[in-house]
Amino acid sequence: MQMTPASCAAIRSLKPLVQRELPVALDKFYAQVRKTPETMKFFSSEQDIRRARAAQAGHWDNISEGDFSQDYAARSQTVGLVHARIGLEPRWYMGGYAIILDHLINSAVKEIFPKSRFLSKPVMTSEQFGEALGSLAKAVLLDMDLALSVYIEEAEKARQRGQESAIAEEQKRVSDSFGEAMAGVARKDLTCEITGDLPASYQPLRVNFNNSVQTLRESLQSVAQVSGSIEAAVGEISRAAQDLSKRTLQQAESVEKTASTLDQITIAVRSTAKRAEDVGGLVKRSQANAERSARVVQEAVETMSAIERSSQAIGSITDMMDEIAFQTNLLALNAGVEAARAGTTGKGFAVIAAEVRVLAQRSADAAKEIKGLIGQAREEVRSGVELVGETGTVLKTIIGDVGEINEHISAIVEAARDQASGLQDVNAAVAAIDHNTQQNTGVVEQTSAASRNLAEEVVELSAMLGTFRLHDTGLPGHIRDLTSTRALSGNGRPAGAGVSARSQNCPAQ
Repeated sequence: MQMTPASCAAIRSLKPLVQRELPVALDKFYAQVRKTPETMKFFSSEQDIRRARAAQAGHWDNISEGDFSQDYAARSQTVGLVHARIGLEPRWYMGGYAIILDHLINSAVKEIFPKSRFLSKPVMTSEQFGEALGSLAKAVLLDMDLALSVYIEEAEKARQRGQESAIAEEQKRVSDSFGEAMAGVARKDLTCEITGDLPASYQPLRVNFNNSVQTLRESLQSVAQVSGSIEAAVGEISRAAQDLSKRTLQQAESVEKTASTLDQITIAVRSTAKRAEDVGGLVKRSQANAERSARVVQEAVETMSAIERSSQAIGSITDMMDEIAFQTNLLALNAGVEAARAGTTGKGFAVIAAEVRVLAQRSADAAKEIKGLIGQAREEVRSGVELVGETGTVLKTIIGDVGEINEHISAIVEAARDQASGLQDVNAAVAAIDHNTQQNTGVVEQTSAASRNLAEEVVELSAMLGTFRLHDTGLPGHIRDLTSTRALSGNGRPAGAGVSARSQNCPAQ
């Protein structure tokens, strides 16, 4: 069986699983025993079943420990001896092993390569799992071989008491058939079945052996199918991870461009706010200058009003001067009349009166001229007052407009500040998104690497399964495709090179 120390170590790696799943497997086995009259007749009570179960559990502890010492061989042979003495046919013994081995193999596949959690790291590599599974199968075959050898020896002794030659020939034929078949199984050729002619008493043994090999073959085929499903799922995950990686990188680039654009917009908005503040300062200064101009215009209006009042006073004075000139003229006229009446004595006075009249007339003319000038000045001052008043009104309107502009500019400045603050918050949020996107990119890369590693493990598992001959026409298509992608298996040899039965027919057939 080629049970090397490495094979024993591989079996020990499955010991926790065997200890956990063996009670379940034994439950299945004894449930079948209870339903089968041919096997239930060897147990008189449930206590006998419990004792047998405990003995089997202890025997499996030795197997899972990789303990194949002389003591173990002696115990296995004792089991075969007891079976021979009580008349338990080997087919029931091998059928029980088939039930237990089927459960353990399926449980091992589910634990090491679960259908869910595709990205979780297996507890052992495909090579280690294949070594452990193959070593467990060889251990079971070794145990059956030890028990069957004793069974055959006992049968031979029984037949020696009657027909020694016939028994020897029969034993040789049976031993050769089973030996060659087991040798084929040891070479990992699970298509090797016993099809030759055997005595009728060994037909059930052949059937059970073939069923056991078939069960093991179907279990490994299930493993191959699971590996194919895992390979397909891993391929989809890998493609999805690569696609997600590309999209994440594109998103990271877009976010980075967006962050750069937002930085530029933030700078522009801050510049706009600064210029708006500067314009607000200019408008405030313009408003102050306009208010000062309004005050100057108001002072000019008041000054012109004072000039108009002075002109009115001067007009009153000229009116009085005109009245005085008129009265003086009347007095001079009366004086001339009186001088004429006086005759010669009044001539000098008449001359003086005439001169006074002339002066009075000249004073009246001057007063009229001054009055005309003052009236013209008053009209011009009144026009100037009206113009200055209109100027003041316009300045008030300008001051109001400038104040309203100042309010709008203040609102613009405040809005620009709010926009700058909001853009700063948006920029910070975009930076956080960029950081998270970068982290997501790293996670996606790790996921992609994990899916690639899992795909490689599945290929290695398929290559290991390729070392078993499961079909007469060769490997299943998906296993053949997977193994063809690797020139070497995990042990450095071409995949399947250690199985000579691939190119040979099973000797037992």
